[in-house]
Amino acid sequence: CRFYIGSSMYVCLCHGVSDKKIRKLVSEQGVTDIKGIKKCTALGTQCGKCIRMAKDIINESAVVLYKQAS
Repeated sequence: CRFYIGSSMYVCLCHGVSDKKIRKLVSEQGVTDIKGIKKCTALGTQCGKCIRMAKDIINESAVVLYKQAS
């Protein structure tokens, strides 16, 4: 289930974590996995339904960064 906020969407409804926030953590802080996201946000600490979507966003963001670096 995705809920959009302007040009971004909530990934974790329980804690209000957006895809934009996850992408920013990947690109600016080098976060590469859920463990890293959890250190910076409360994502996945309540119901956990957001974990799969968050992993997909992390992976997509990492691919984009890799392509930009090549």
